[in-house]
Amino acid sequence: MSSTQPYRTDKIVQYLLASVCIVFLLYTGRSLFIPLFFGLLIAIVLYPVCKWLEIKKLPRSLAIALSLSIVMILMAALVFLFAWQWQTFSKDIPMLRDKLAASLPGIQQWIDATFNISITSQENYWQQLMSAGNMQSFVQSIIRGIINGAFTMLLVPVFAALFLYNRSTFVAGIMAMAGQSMKAKLPPLLKQVTHSYHKFIRGMVMVYIIVGILNSVGLLLLGIEHAILFGMLTAIMTIIPYVGIILSALLPISVAWITKDSAWYPLGVIAIFTIVQYLEANIIFPSVVGSQLNVSTWATLVAILAGGILWGVSGMILFIPFLGILKLFSDEIDSLKPINLLLSR
Repeated sequence: MSSTQPYRTDKIVQYLLASVCIVFLLYTGRSLFIPLFFGLLIAIVLYPVCKWLEIKKLPRSLAIALSLSIVMILMAALVFLFAWQWQTFSKDIPMLRDKLAASLPGIQQWIDATFNISITSQENYWQQLMSAGNMQSFVQSIIRGIINGAFTMLLVPVFAALFLYNRSTFVAGIMAMAGQSMKAKLPPLLKQVTHSYHKFIRGMVMVYIIVGILNSVGLLLLGIEHAILFGMLTAIMTIIPYVGIILSALLPISVAWITKDSAWYPLGVIAIFTIVQYLEANIIFPSVVGSQLNVSTWATLVAILAGGILWGVSGMILFIPFLGILKLFSDEIDSLKPINLLLSR
């Protein structure tokens, strides 16, 4: 017993030290890793398309360009959808502003009666919130976010193209770094990794369909016009985390505000989207995507939270396929069997 105890202690210390080093490396290098791994994700998803085009005798560079064009067209369609929603919503802004101005005294009185916050305190709060200093820092943060996002968006297709073009070199490098015991297992394992990414994308599509159905049913129960259109559009816009759901929800909320006589209808729309988003983040996404990757629901939820802490929204997207890859490697490597037990469904 005494001889095995130091061994177990050493193994635990090694796992802890390795975990701390990995977390530190991921956090400090997030500016590099986020576009790098987004590019890797896109490259793996596009690999079958690129390979099929190469079999049809297209040069590899042309096959990669055509494959990436598919992604660019989908992104352009998403931007067009967002612009169309905003244009439709902007037509209702004057009517919404007038109705909000007419309802503002009643809202202030309700806040005063419910939360014991005087009307004067509310006005002082909004004046402080809209002060020049706060607005300047808010605008600066938005500009920084746009610049960082644009820089990342430019790097992602470059990394994806490089991964696809030099895939043989990367595979050869991985084979060289692997030990003799892994060389026979590595080629089928890499194929499984590619298949795992495809299952992840399929799971994401299923999540958006389920969310769209739940949104549409909720809006139909409220009697909101164009409920199915608004429900599906809002589900699609959740591809843009946080911002997408807020902006896409403005349209059905404004329609409920204008077409209905009671303020409970727009509040009901907000409640529906809030409940569906809670279900999507905590139940639907971990269950559906986790089942596609054959990973437990709790491990998927932990990966989402850990990714959000380390890399923000990007980490919440990228850490799920990372988890699937870790599960695949733990299936084949004996030293990772304890991790495999924790990750398995």
